[in-house]
Amino acid sequence: MIQRIQSIFLLVSTLLLGSMFIYPFADLLGADGQLFIYNYNGLSIENEEGLYLLTVPPIILLVITVFISFFSIFLYKKRIVQMRLNAVNIILMIGYLGLNYYYIQNFSKQLNGIVSYEITAIFPFIAAILTFLAIRAIGKDEALIRSMDRIR
Repeated sequence: MIQRIQSIFLLVSTLLLGSMFIYPFADLLGADGQLFIYNYNGLSIENEEGLYLLTVPPIILLVITVFISFFSIFLYKKRIVQMRLNAVNIILMIGYLGLNYYYIQNFSKQLNGIVSYEITAIFPFIAAILTFLAIRAIGKDEALIRSMDRIR
């Protein structure tokens, strides 16, 4: 299962997406000098407990993408299903990235603030690239299996 390169790609993709639950996505400096932090669950004020604004759609999308990335590692016997599931997951990752960008720009306009993106902002994009590489490796395995069946 973990012996194949696609499993490594999917595992790293899962870890990158899972780290989005821990690290902030962006910082917003408001017009009044207040620093806001945009996490996976929404906007919060620095050094204060609780949320300033909750964003539910990105939370749901992130949970789904992490679950699909992790679950698809164990579908190694069903390569075609694994490839299709990962293709859907790439679309969801790009959608998650776009949704976060939309929310951050919207919050920036509301607060008349300046946005500073963290390194975790590119994690969904890197995870999408790794998932694409996994799809290619799975396709090569499927082609190899089909060529072996033709020889018999």
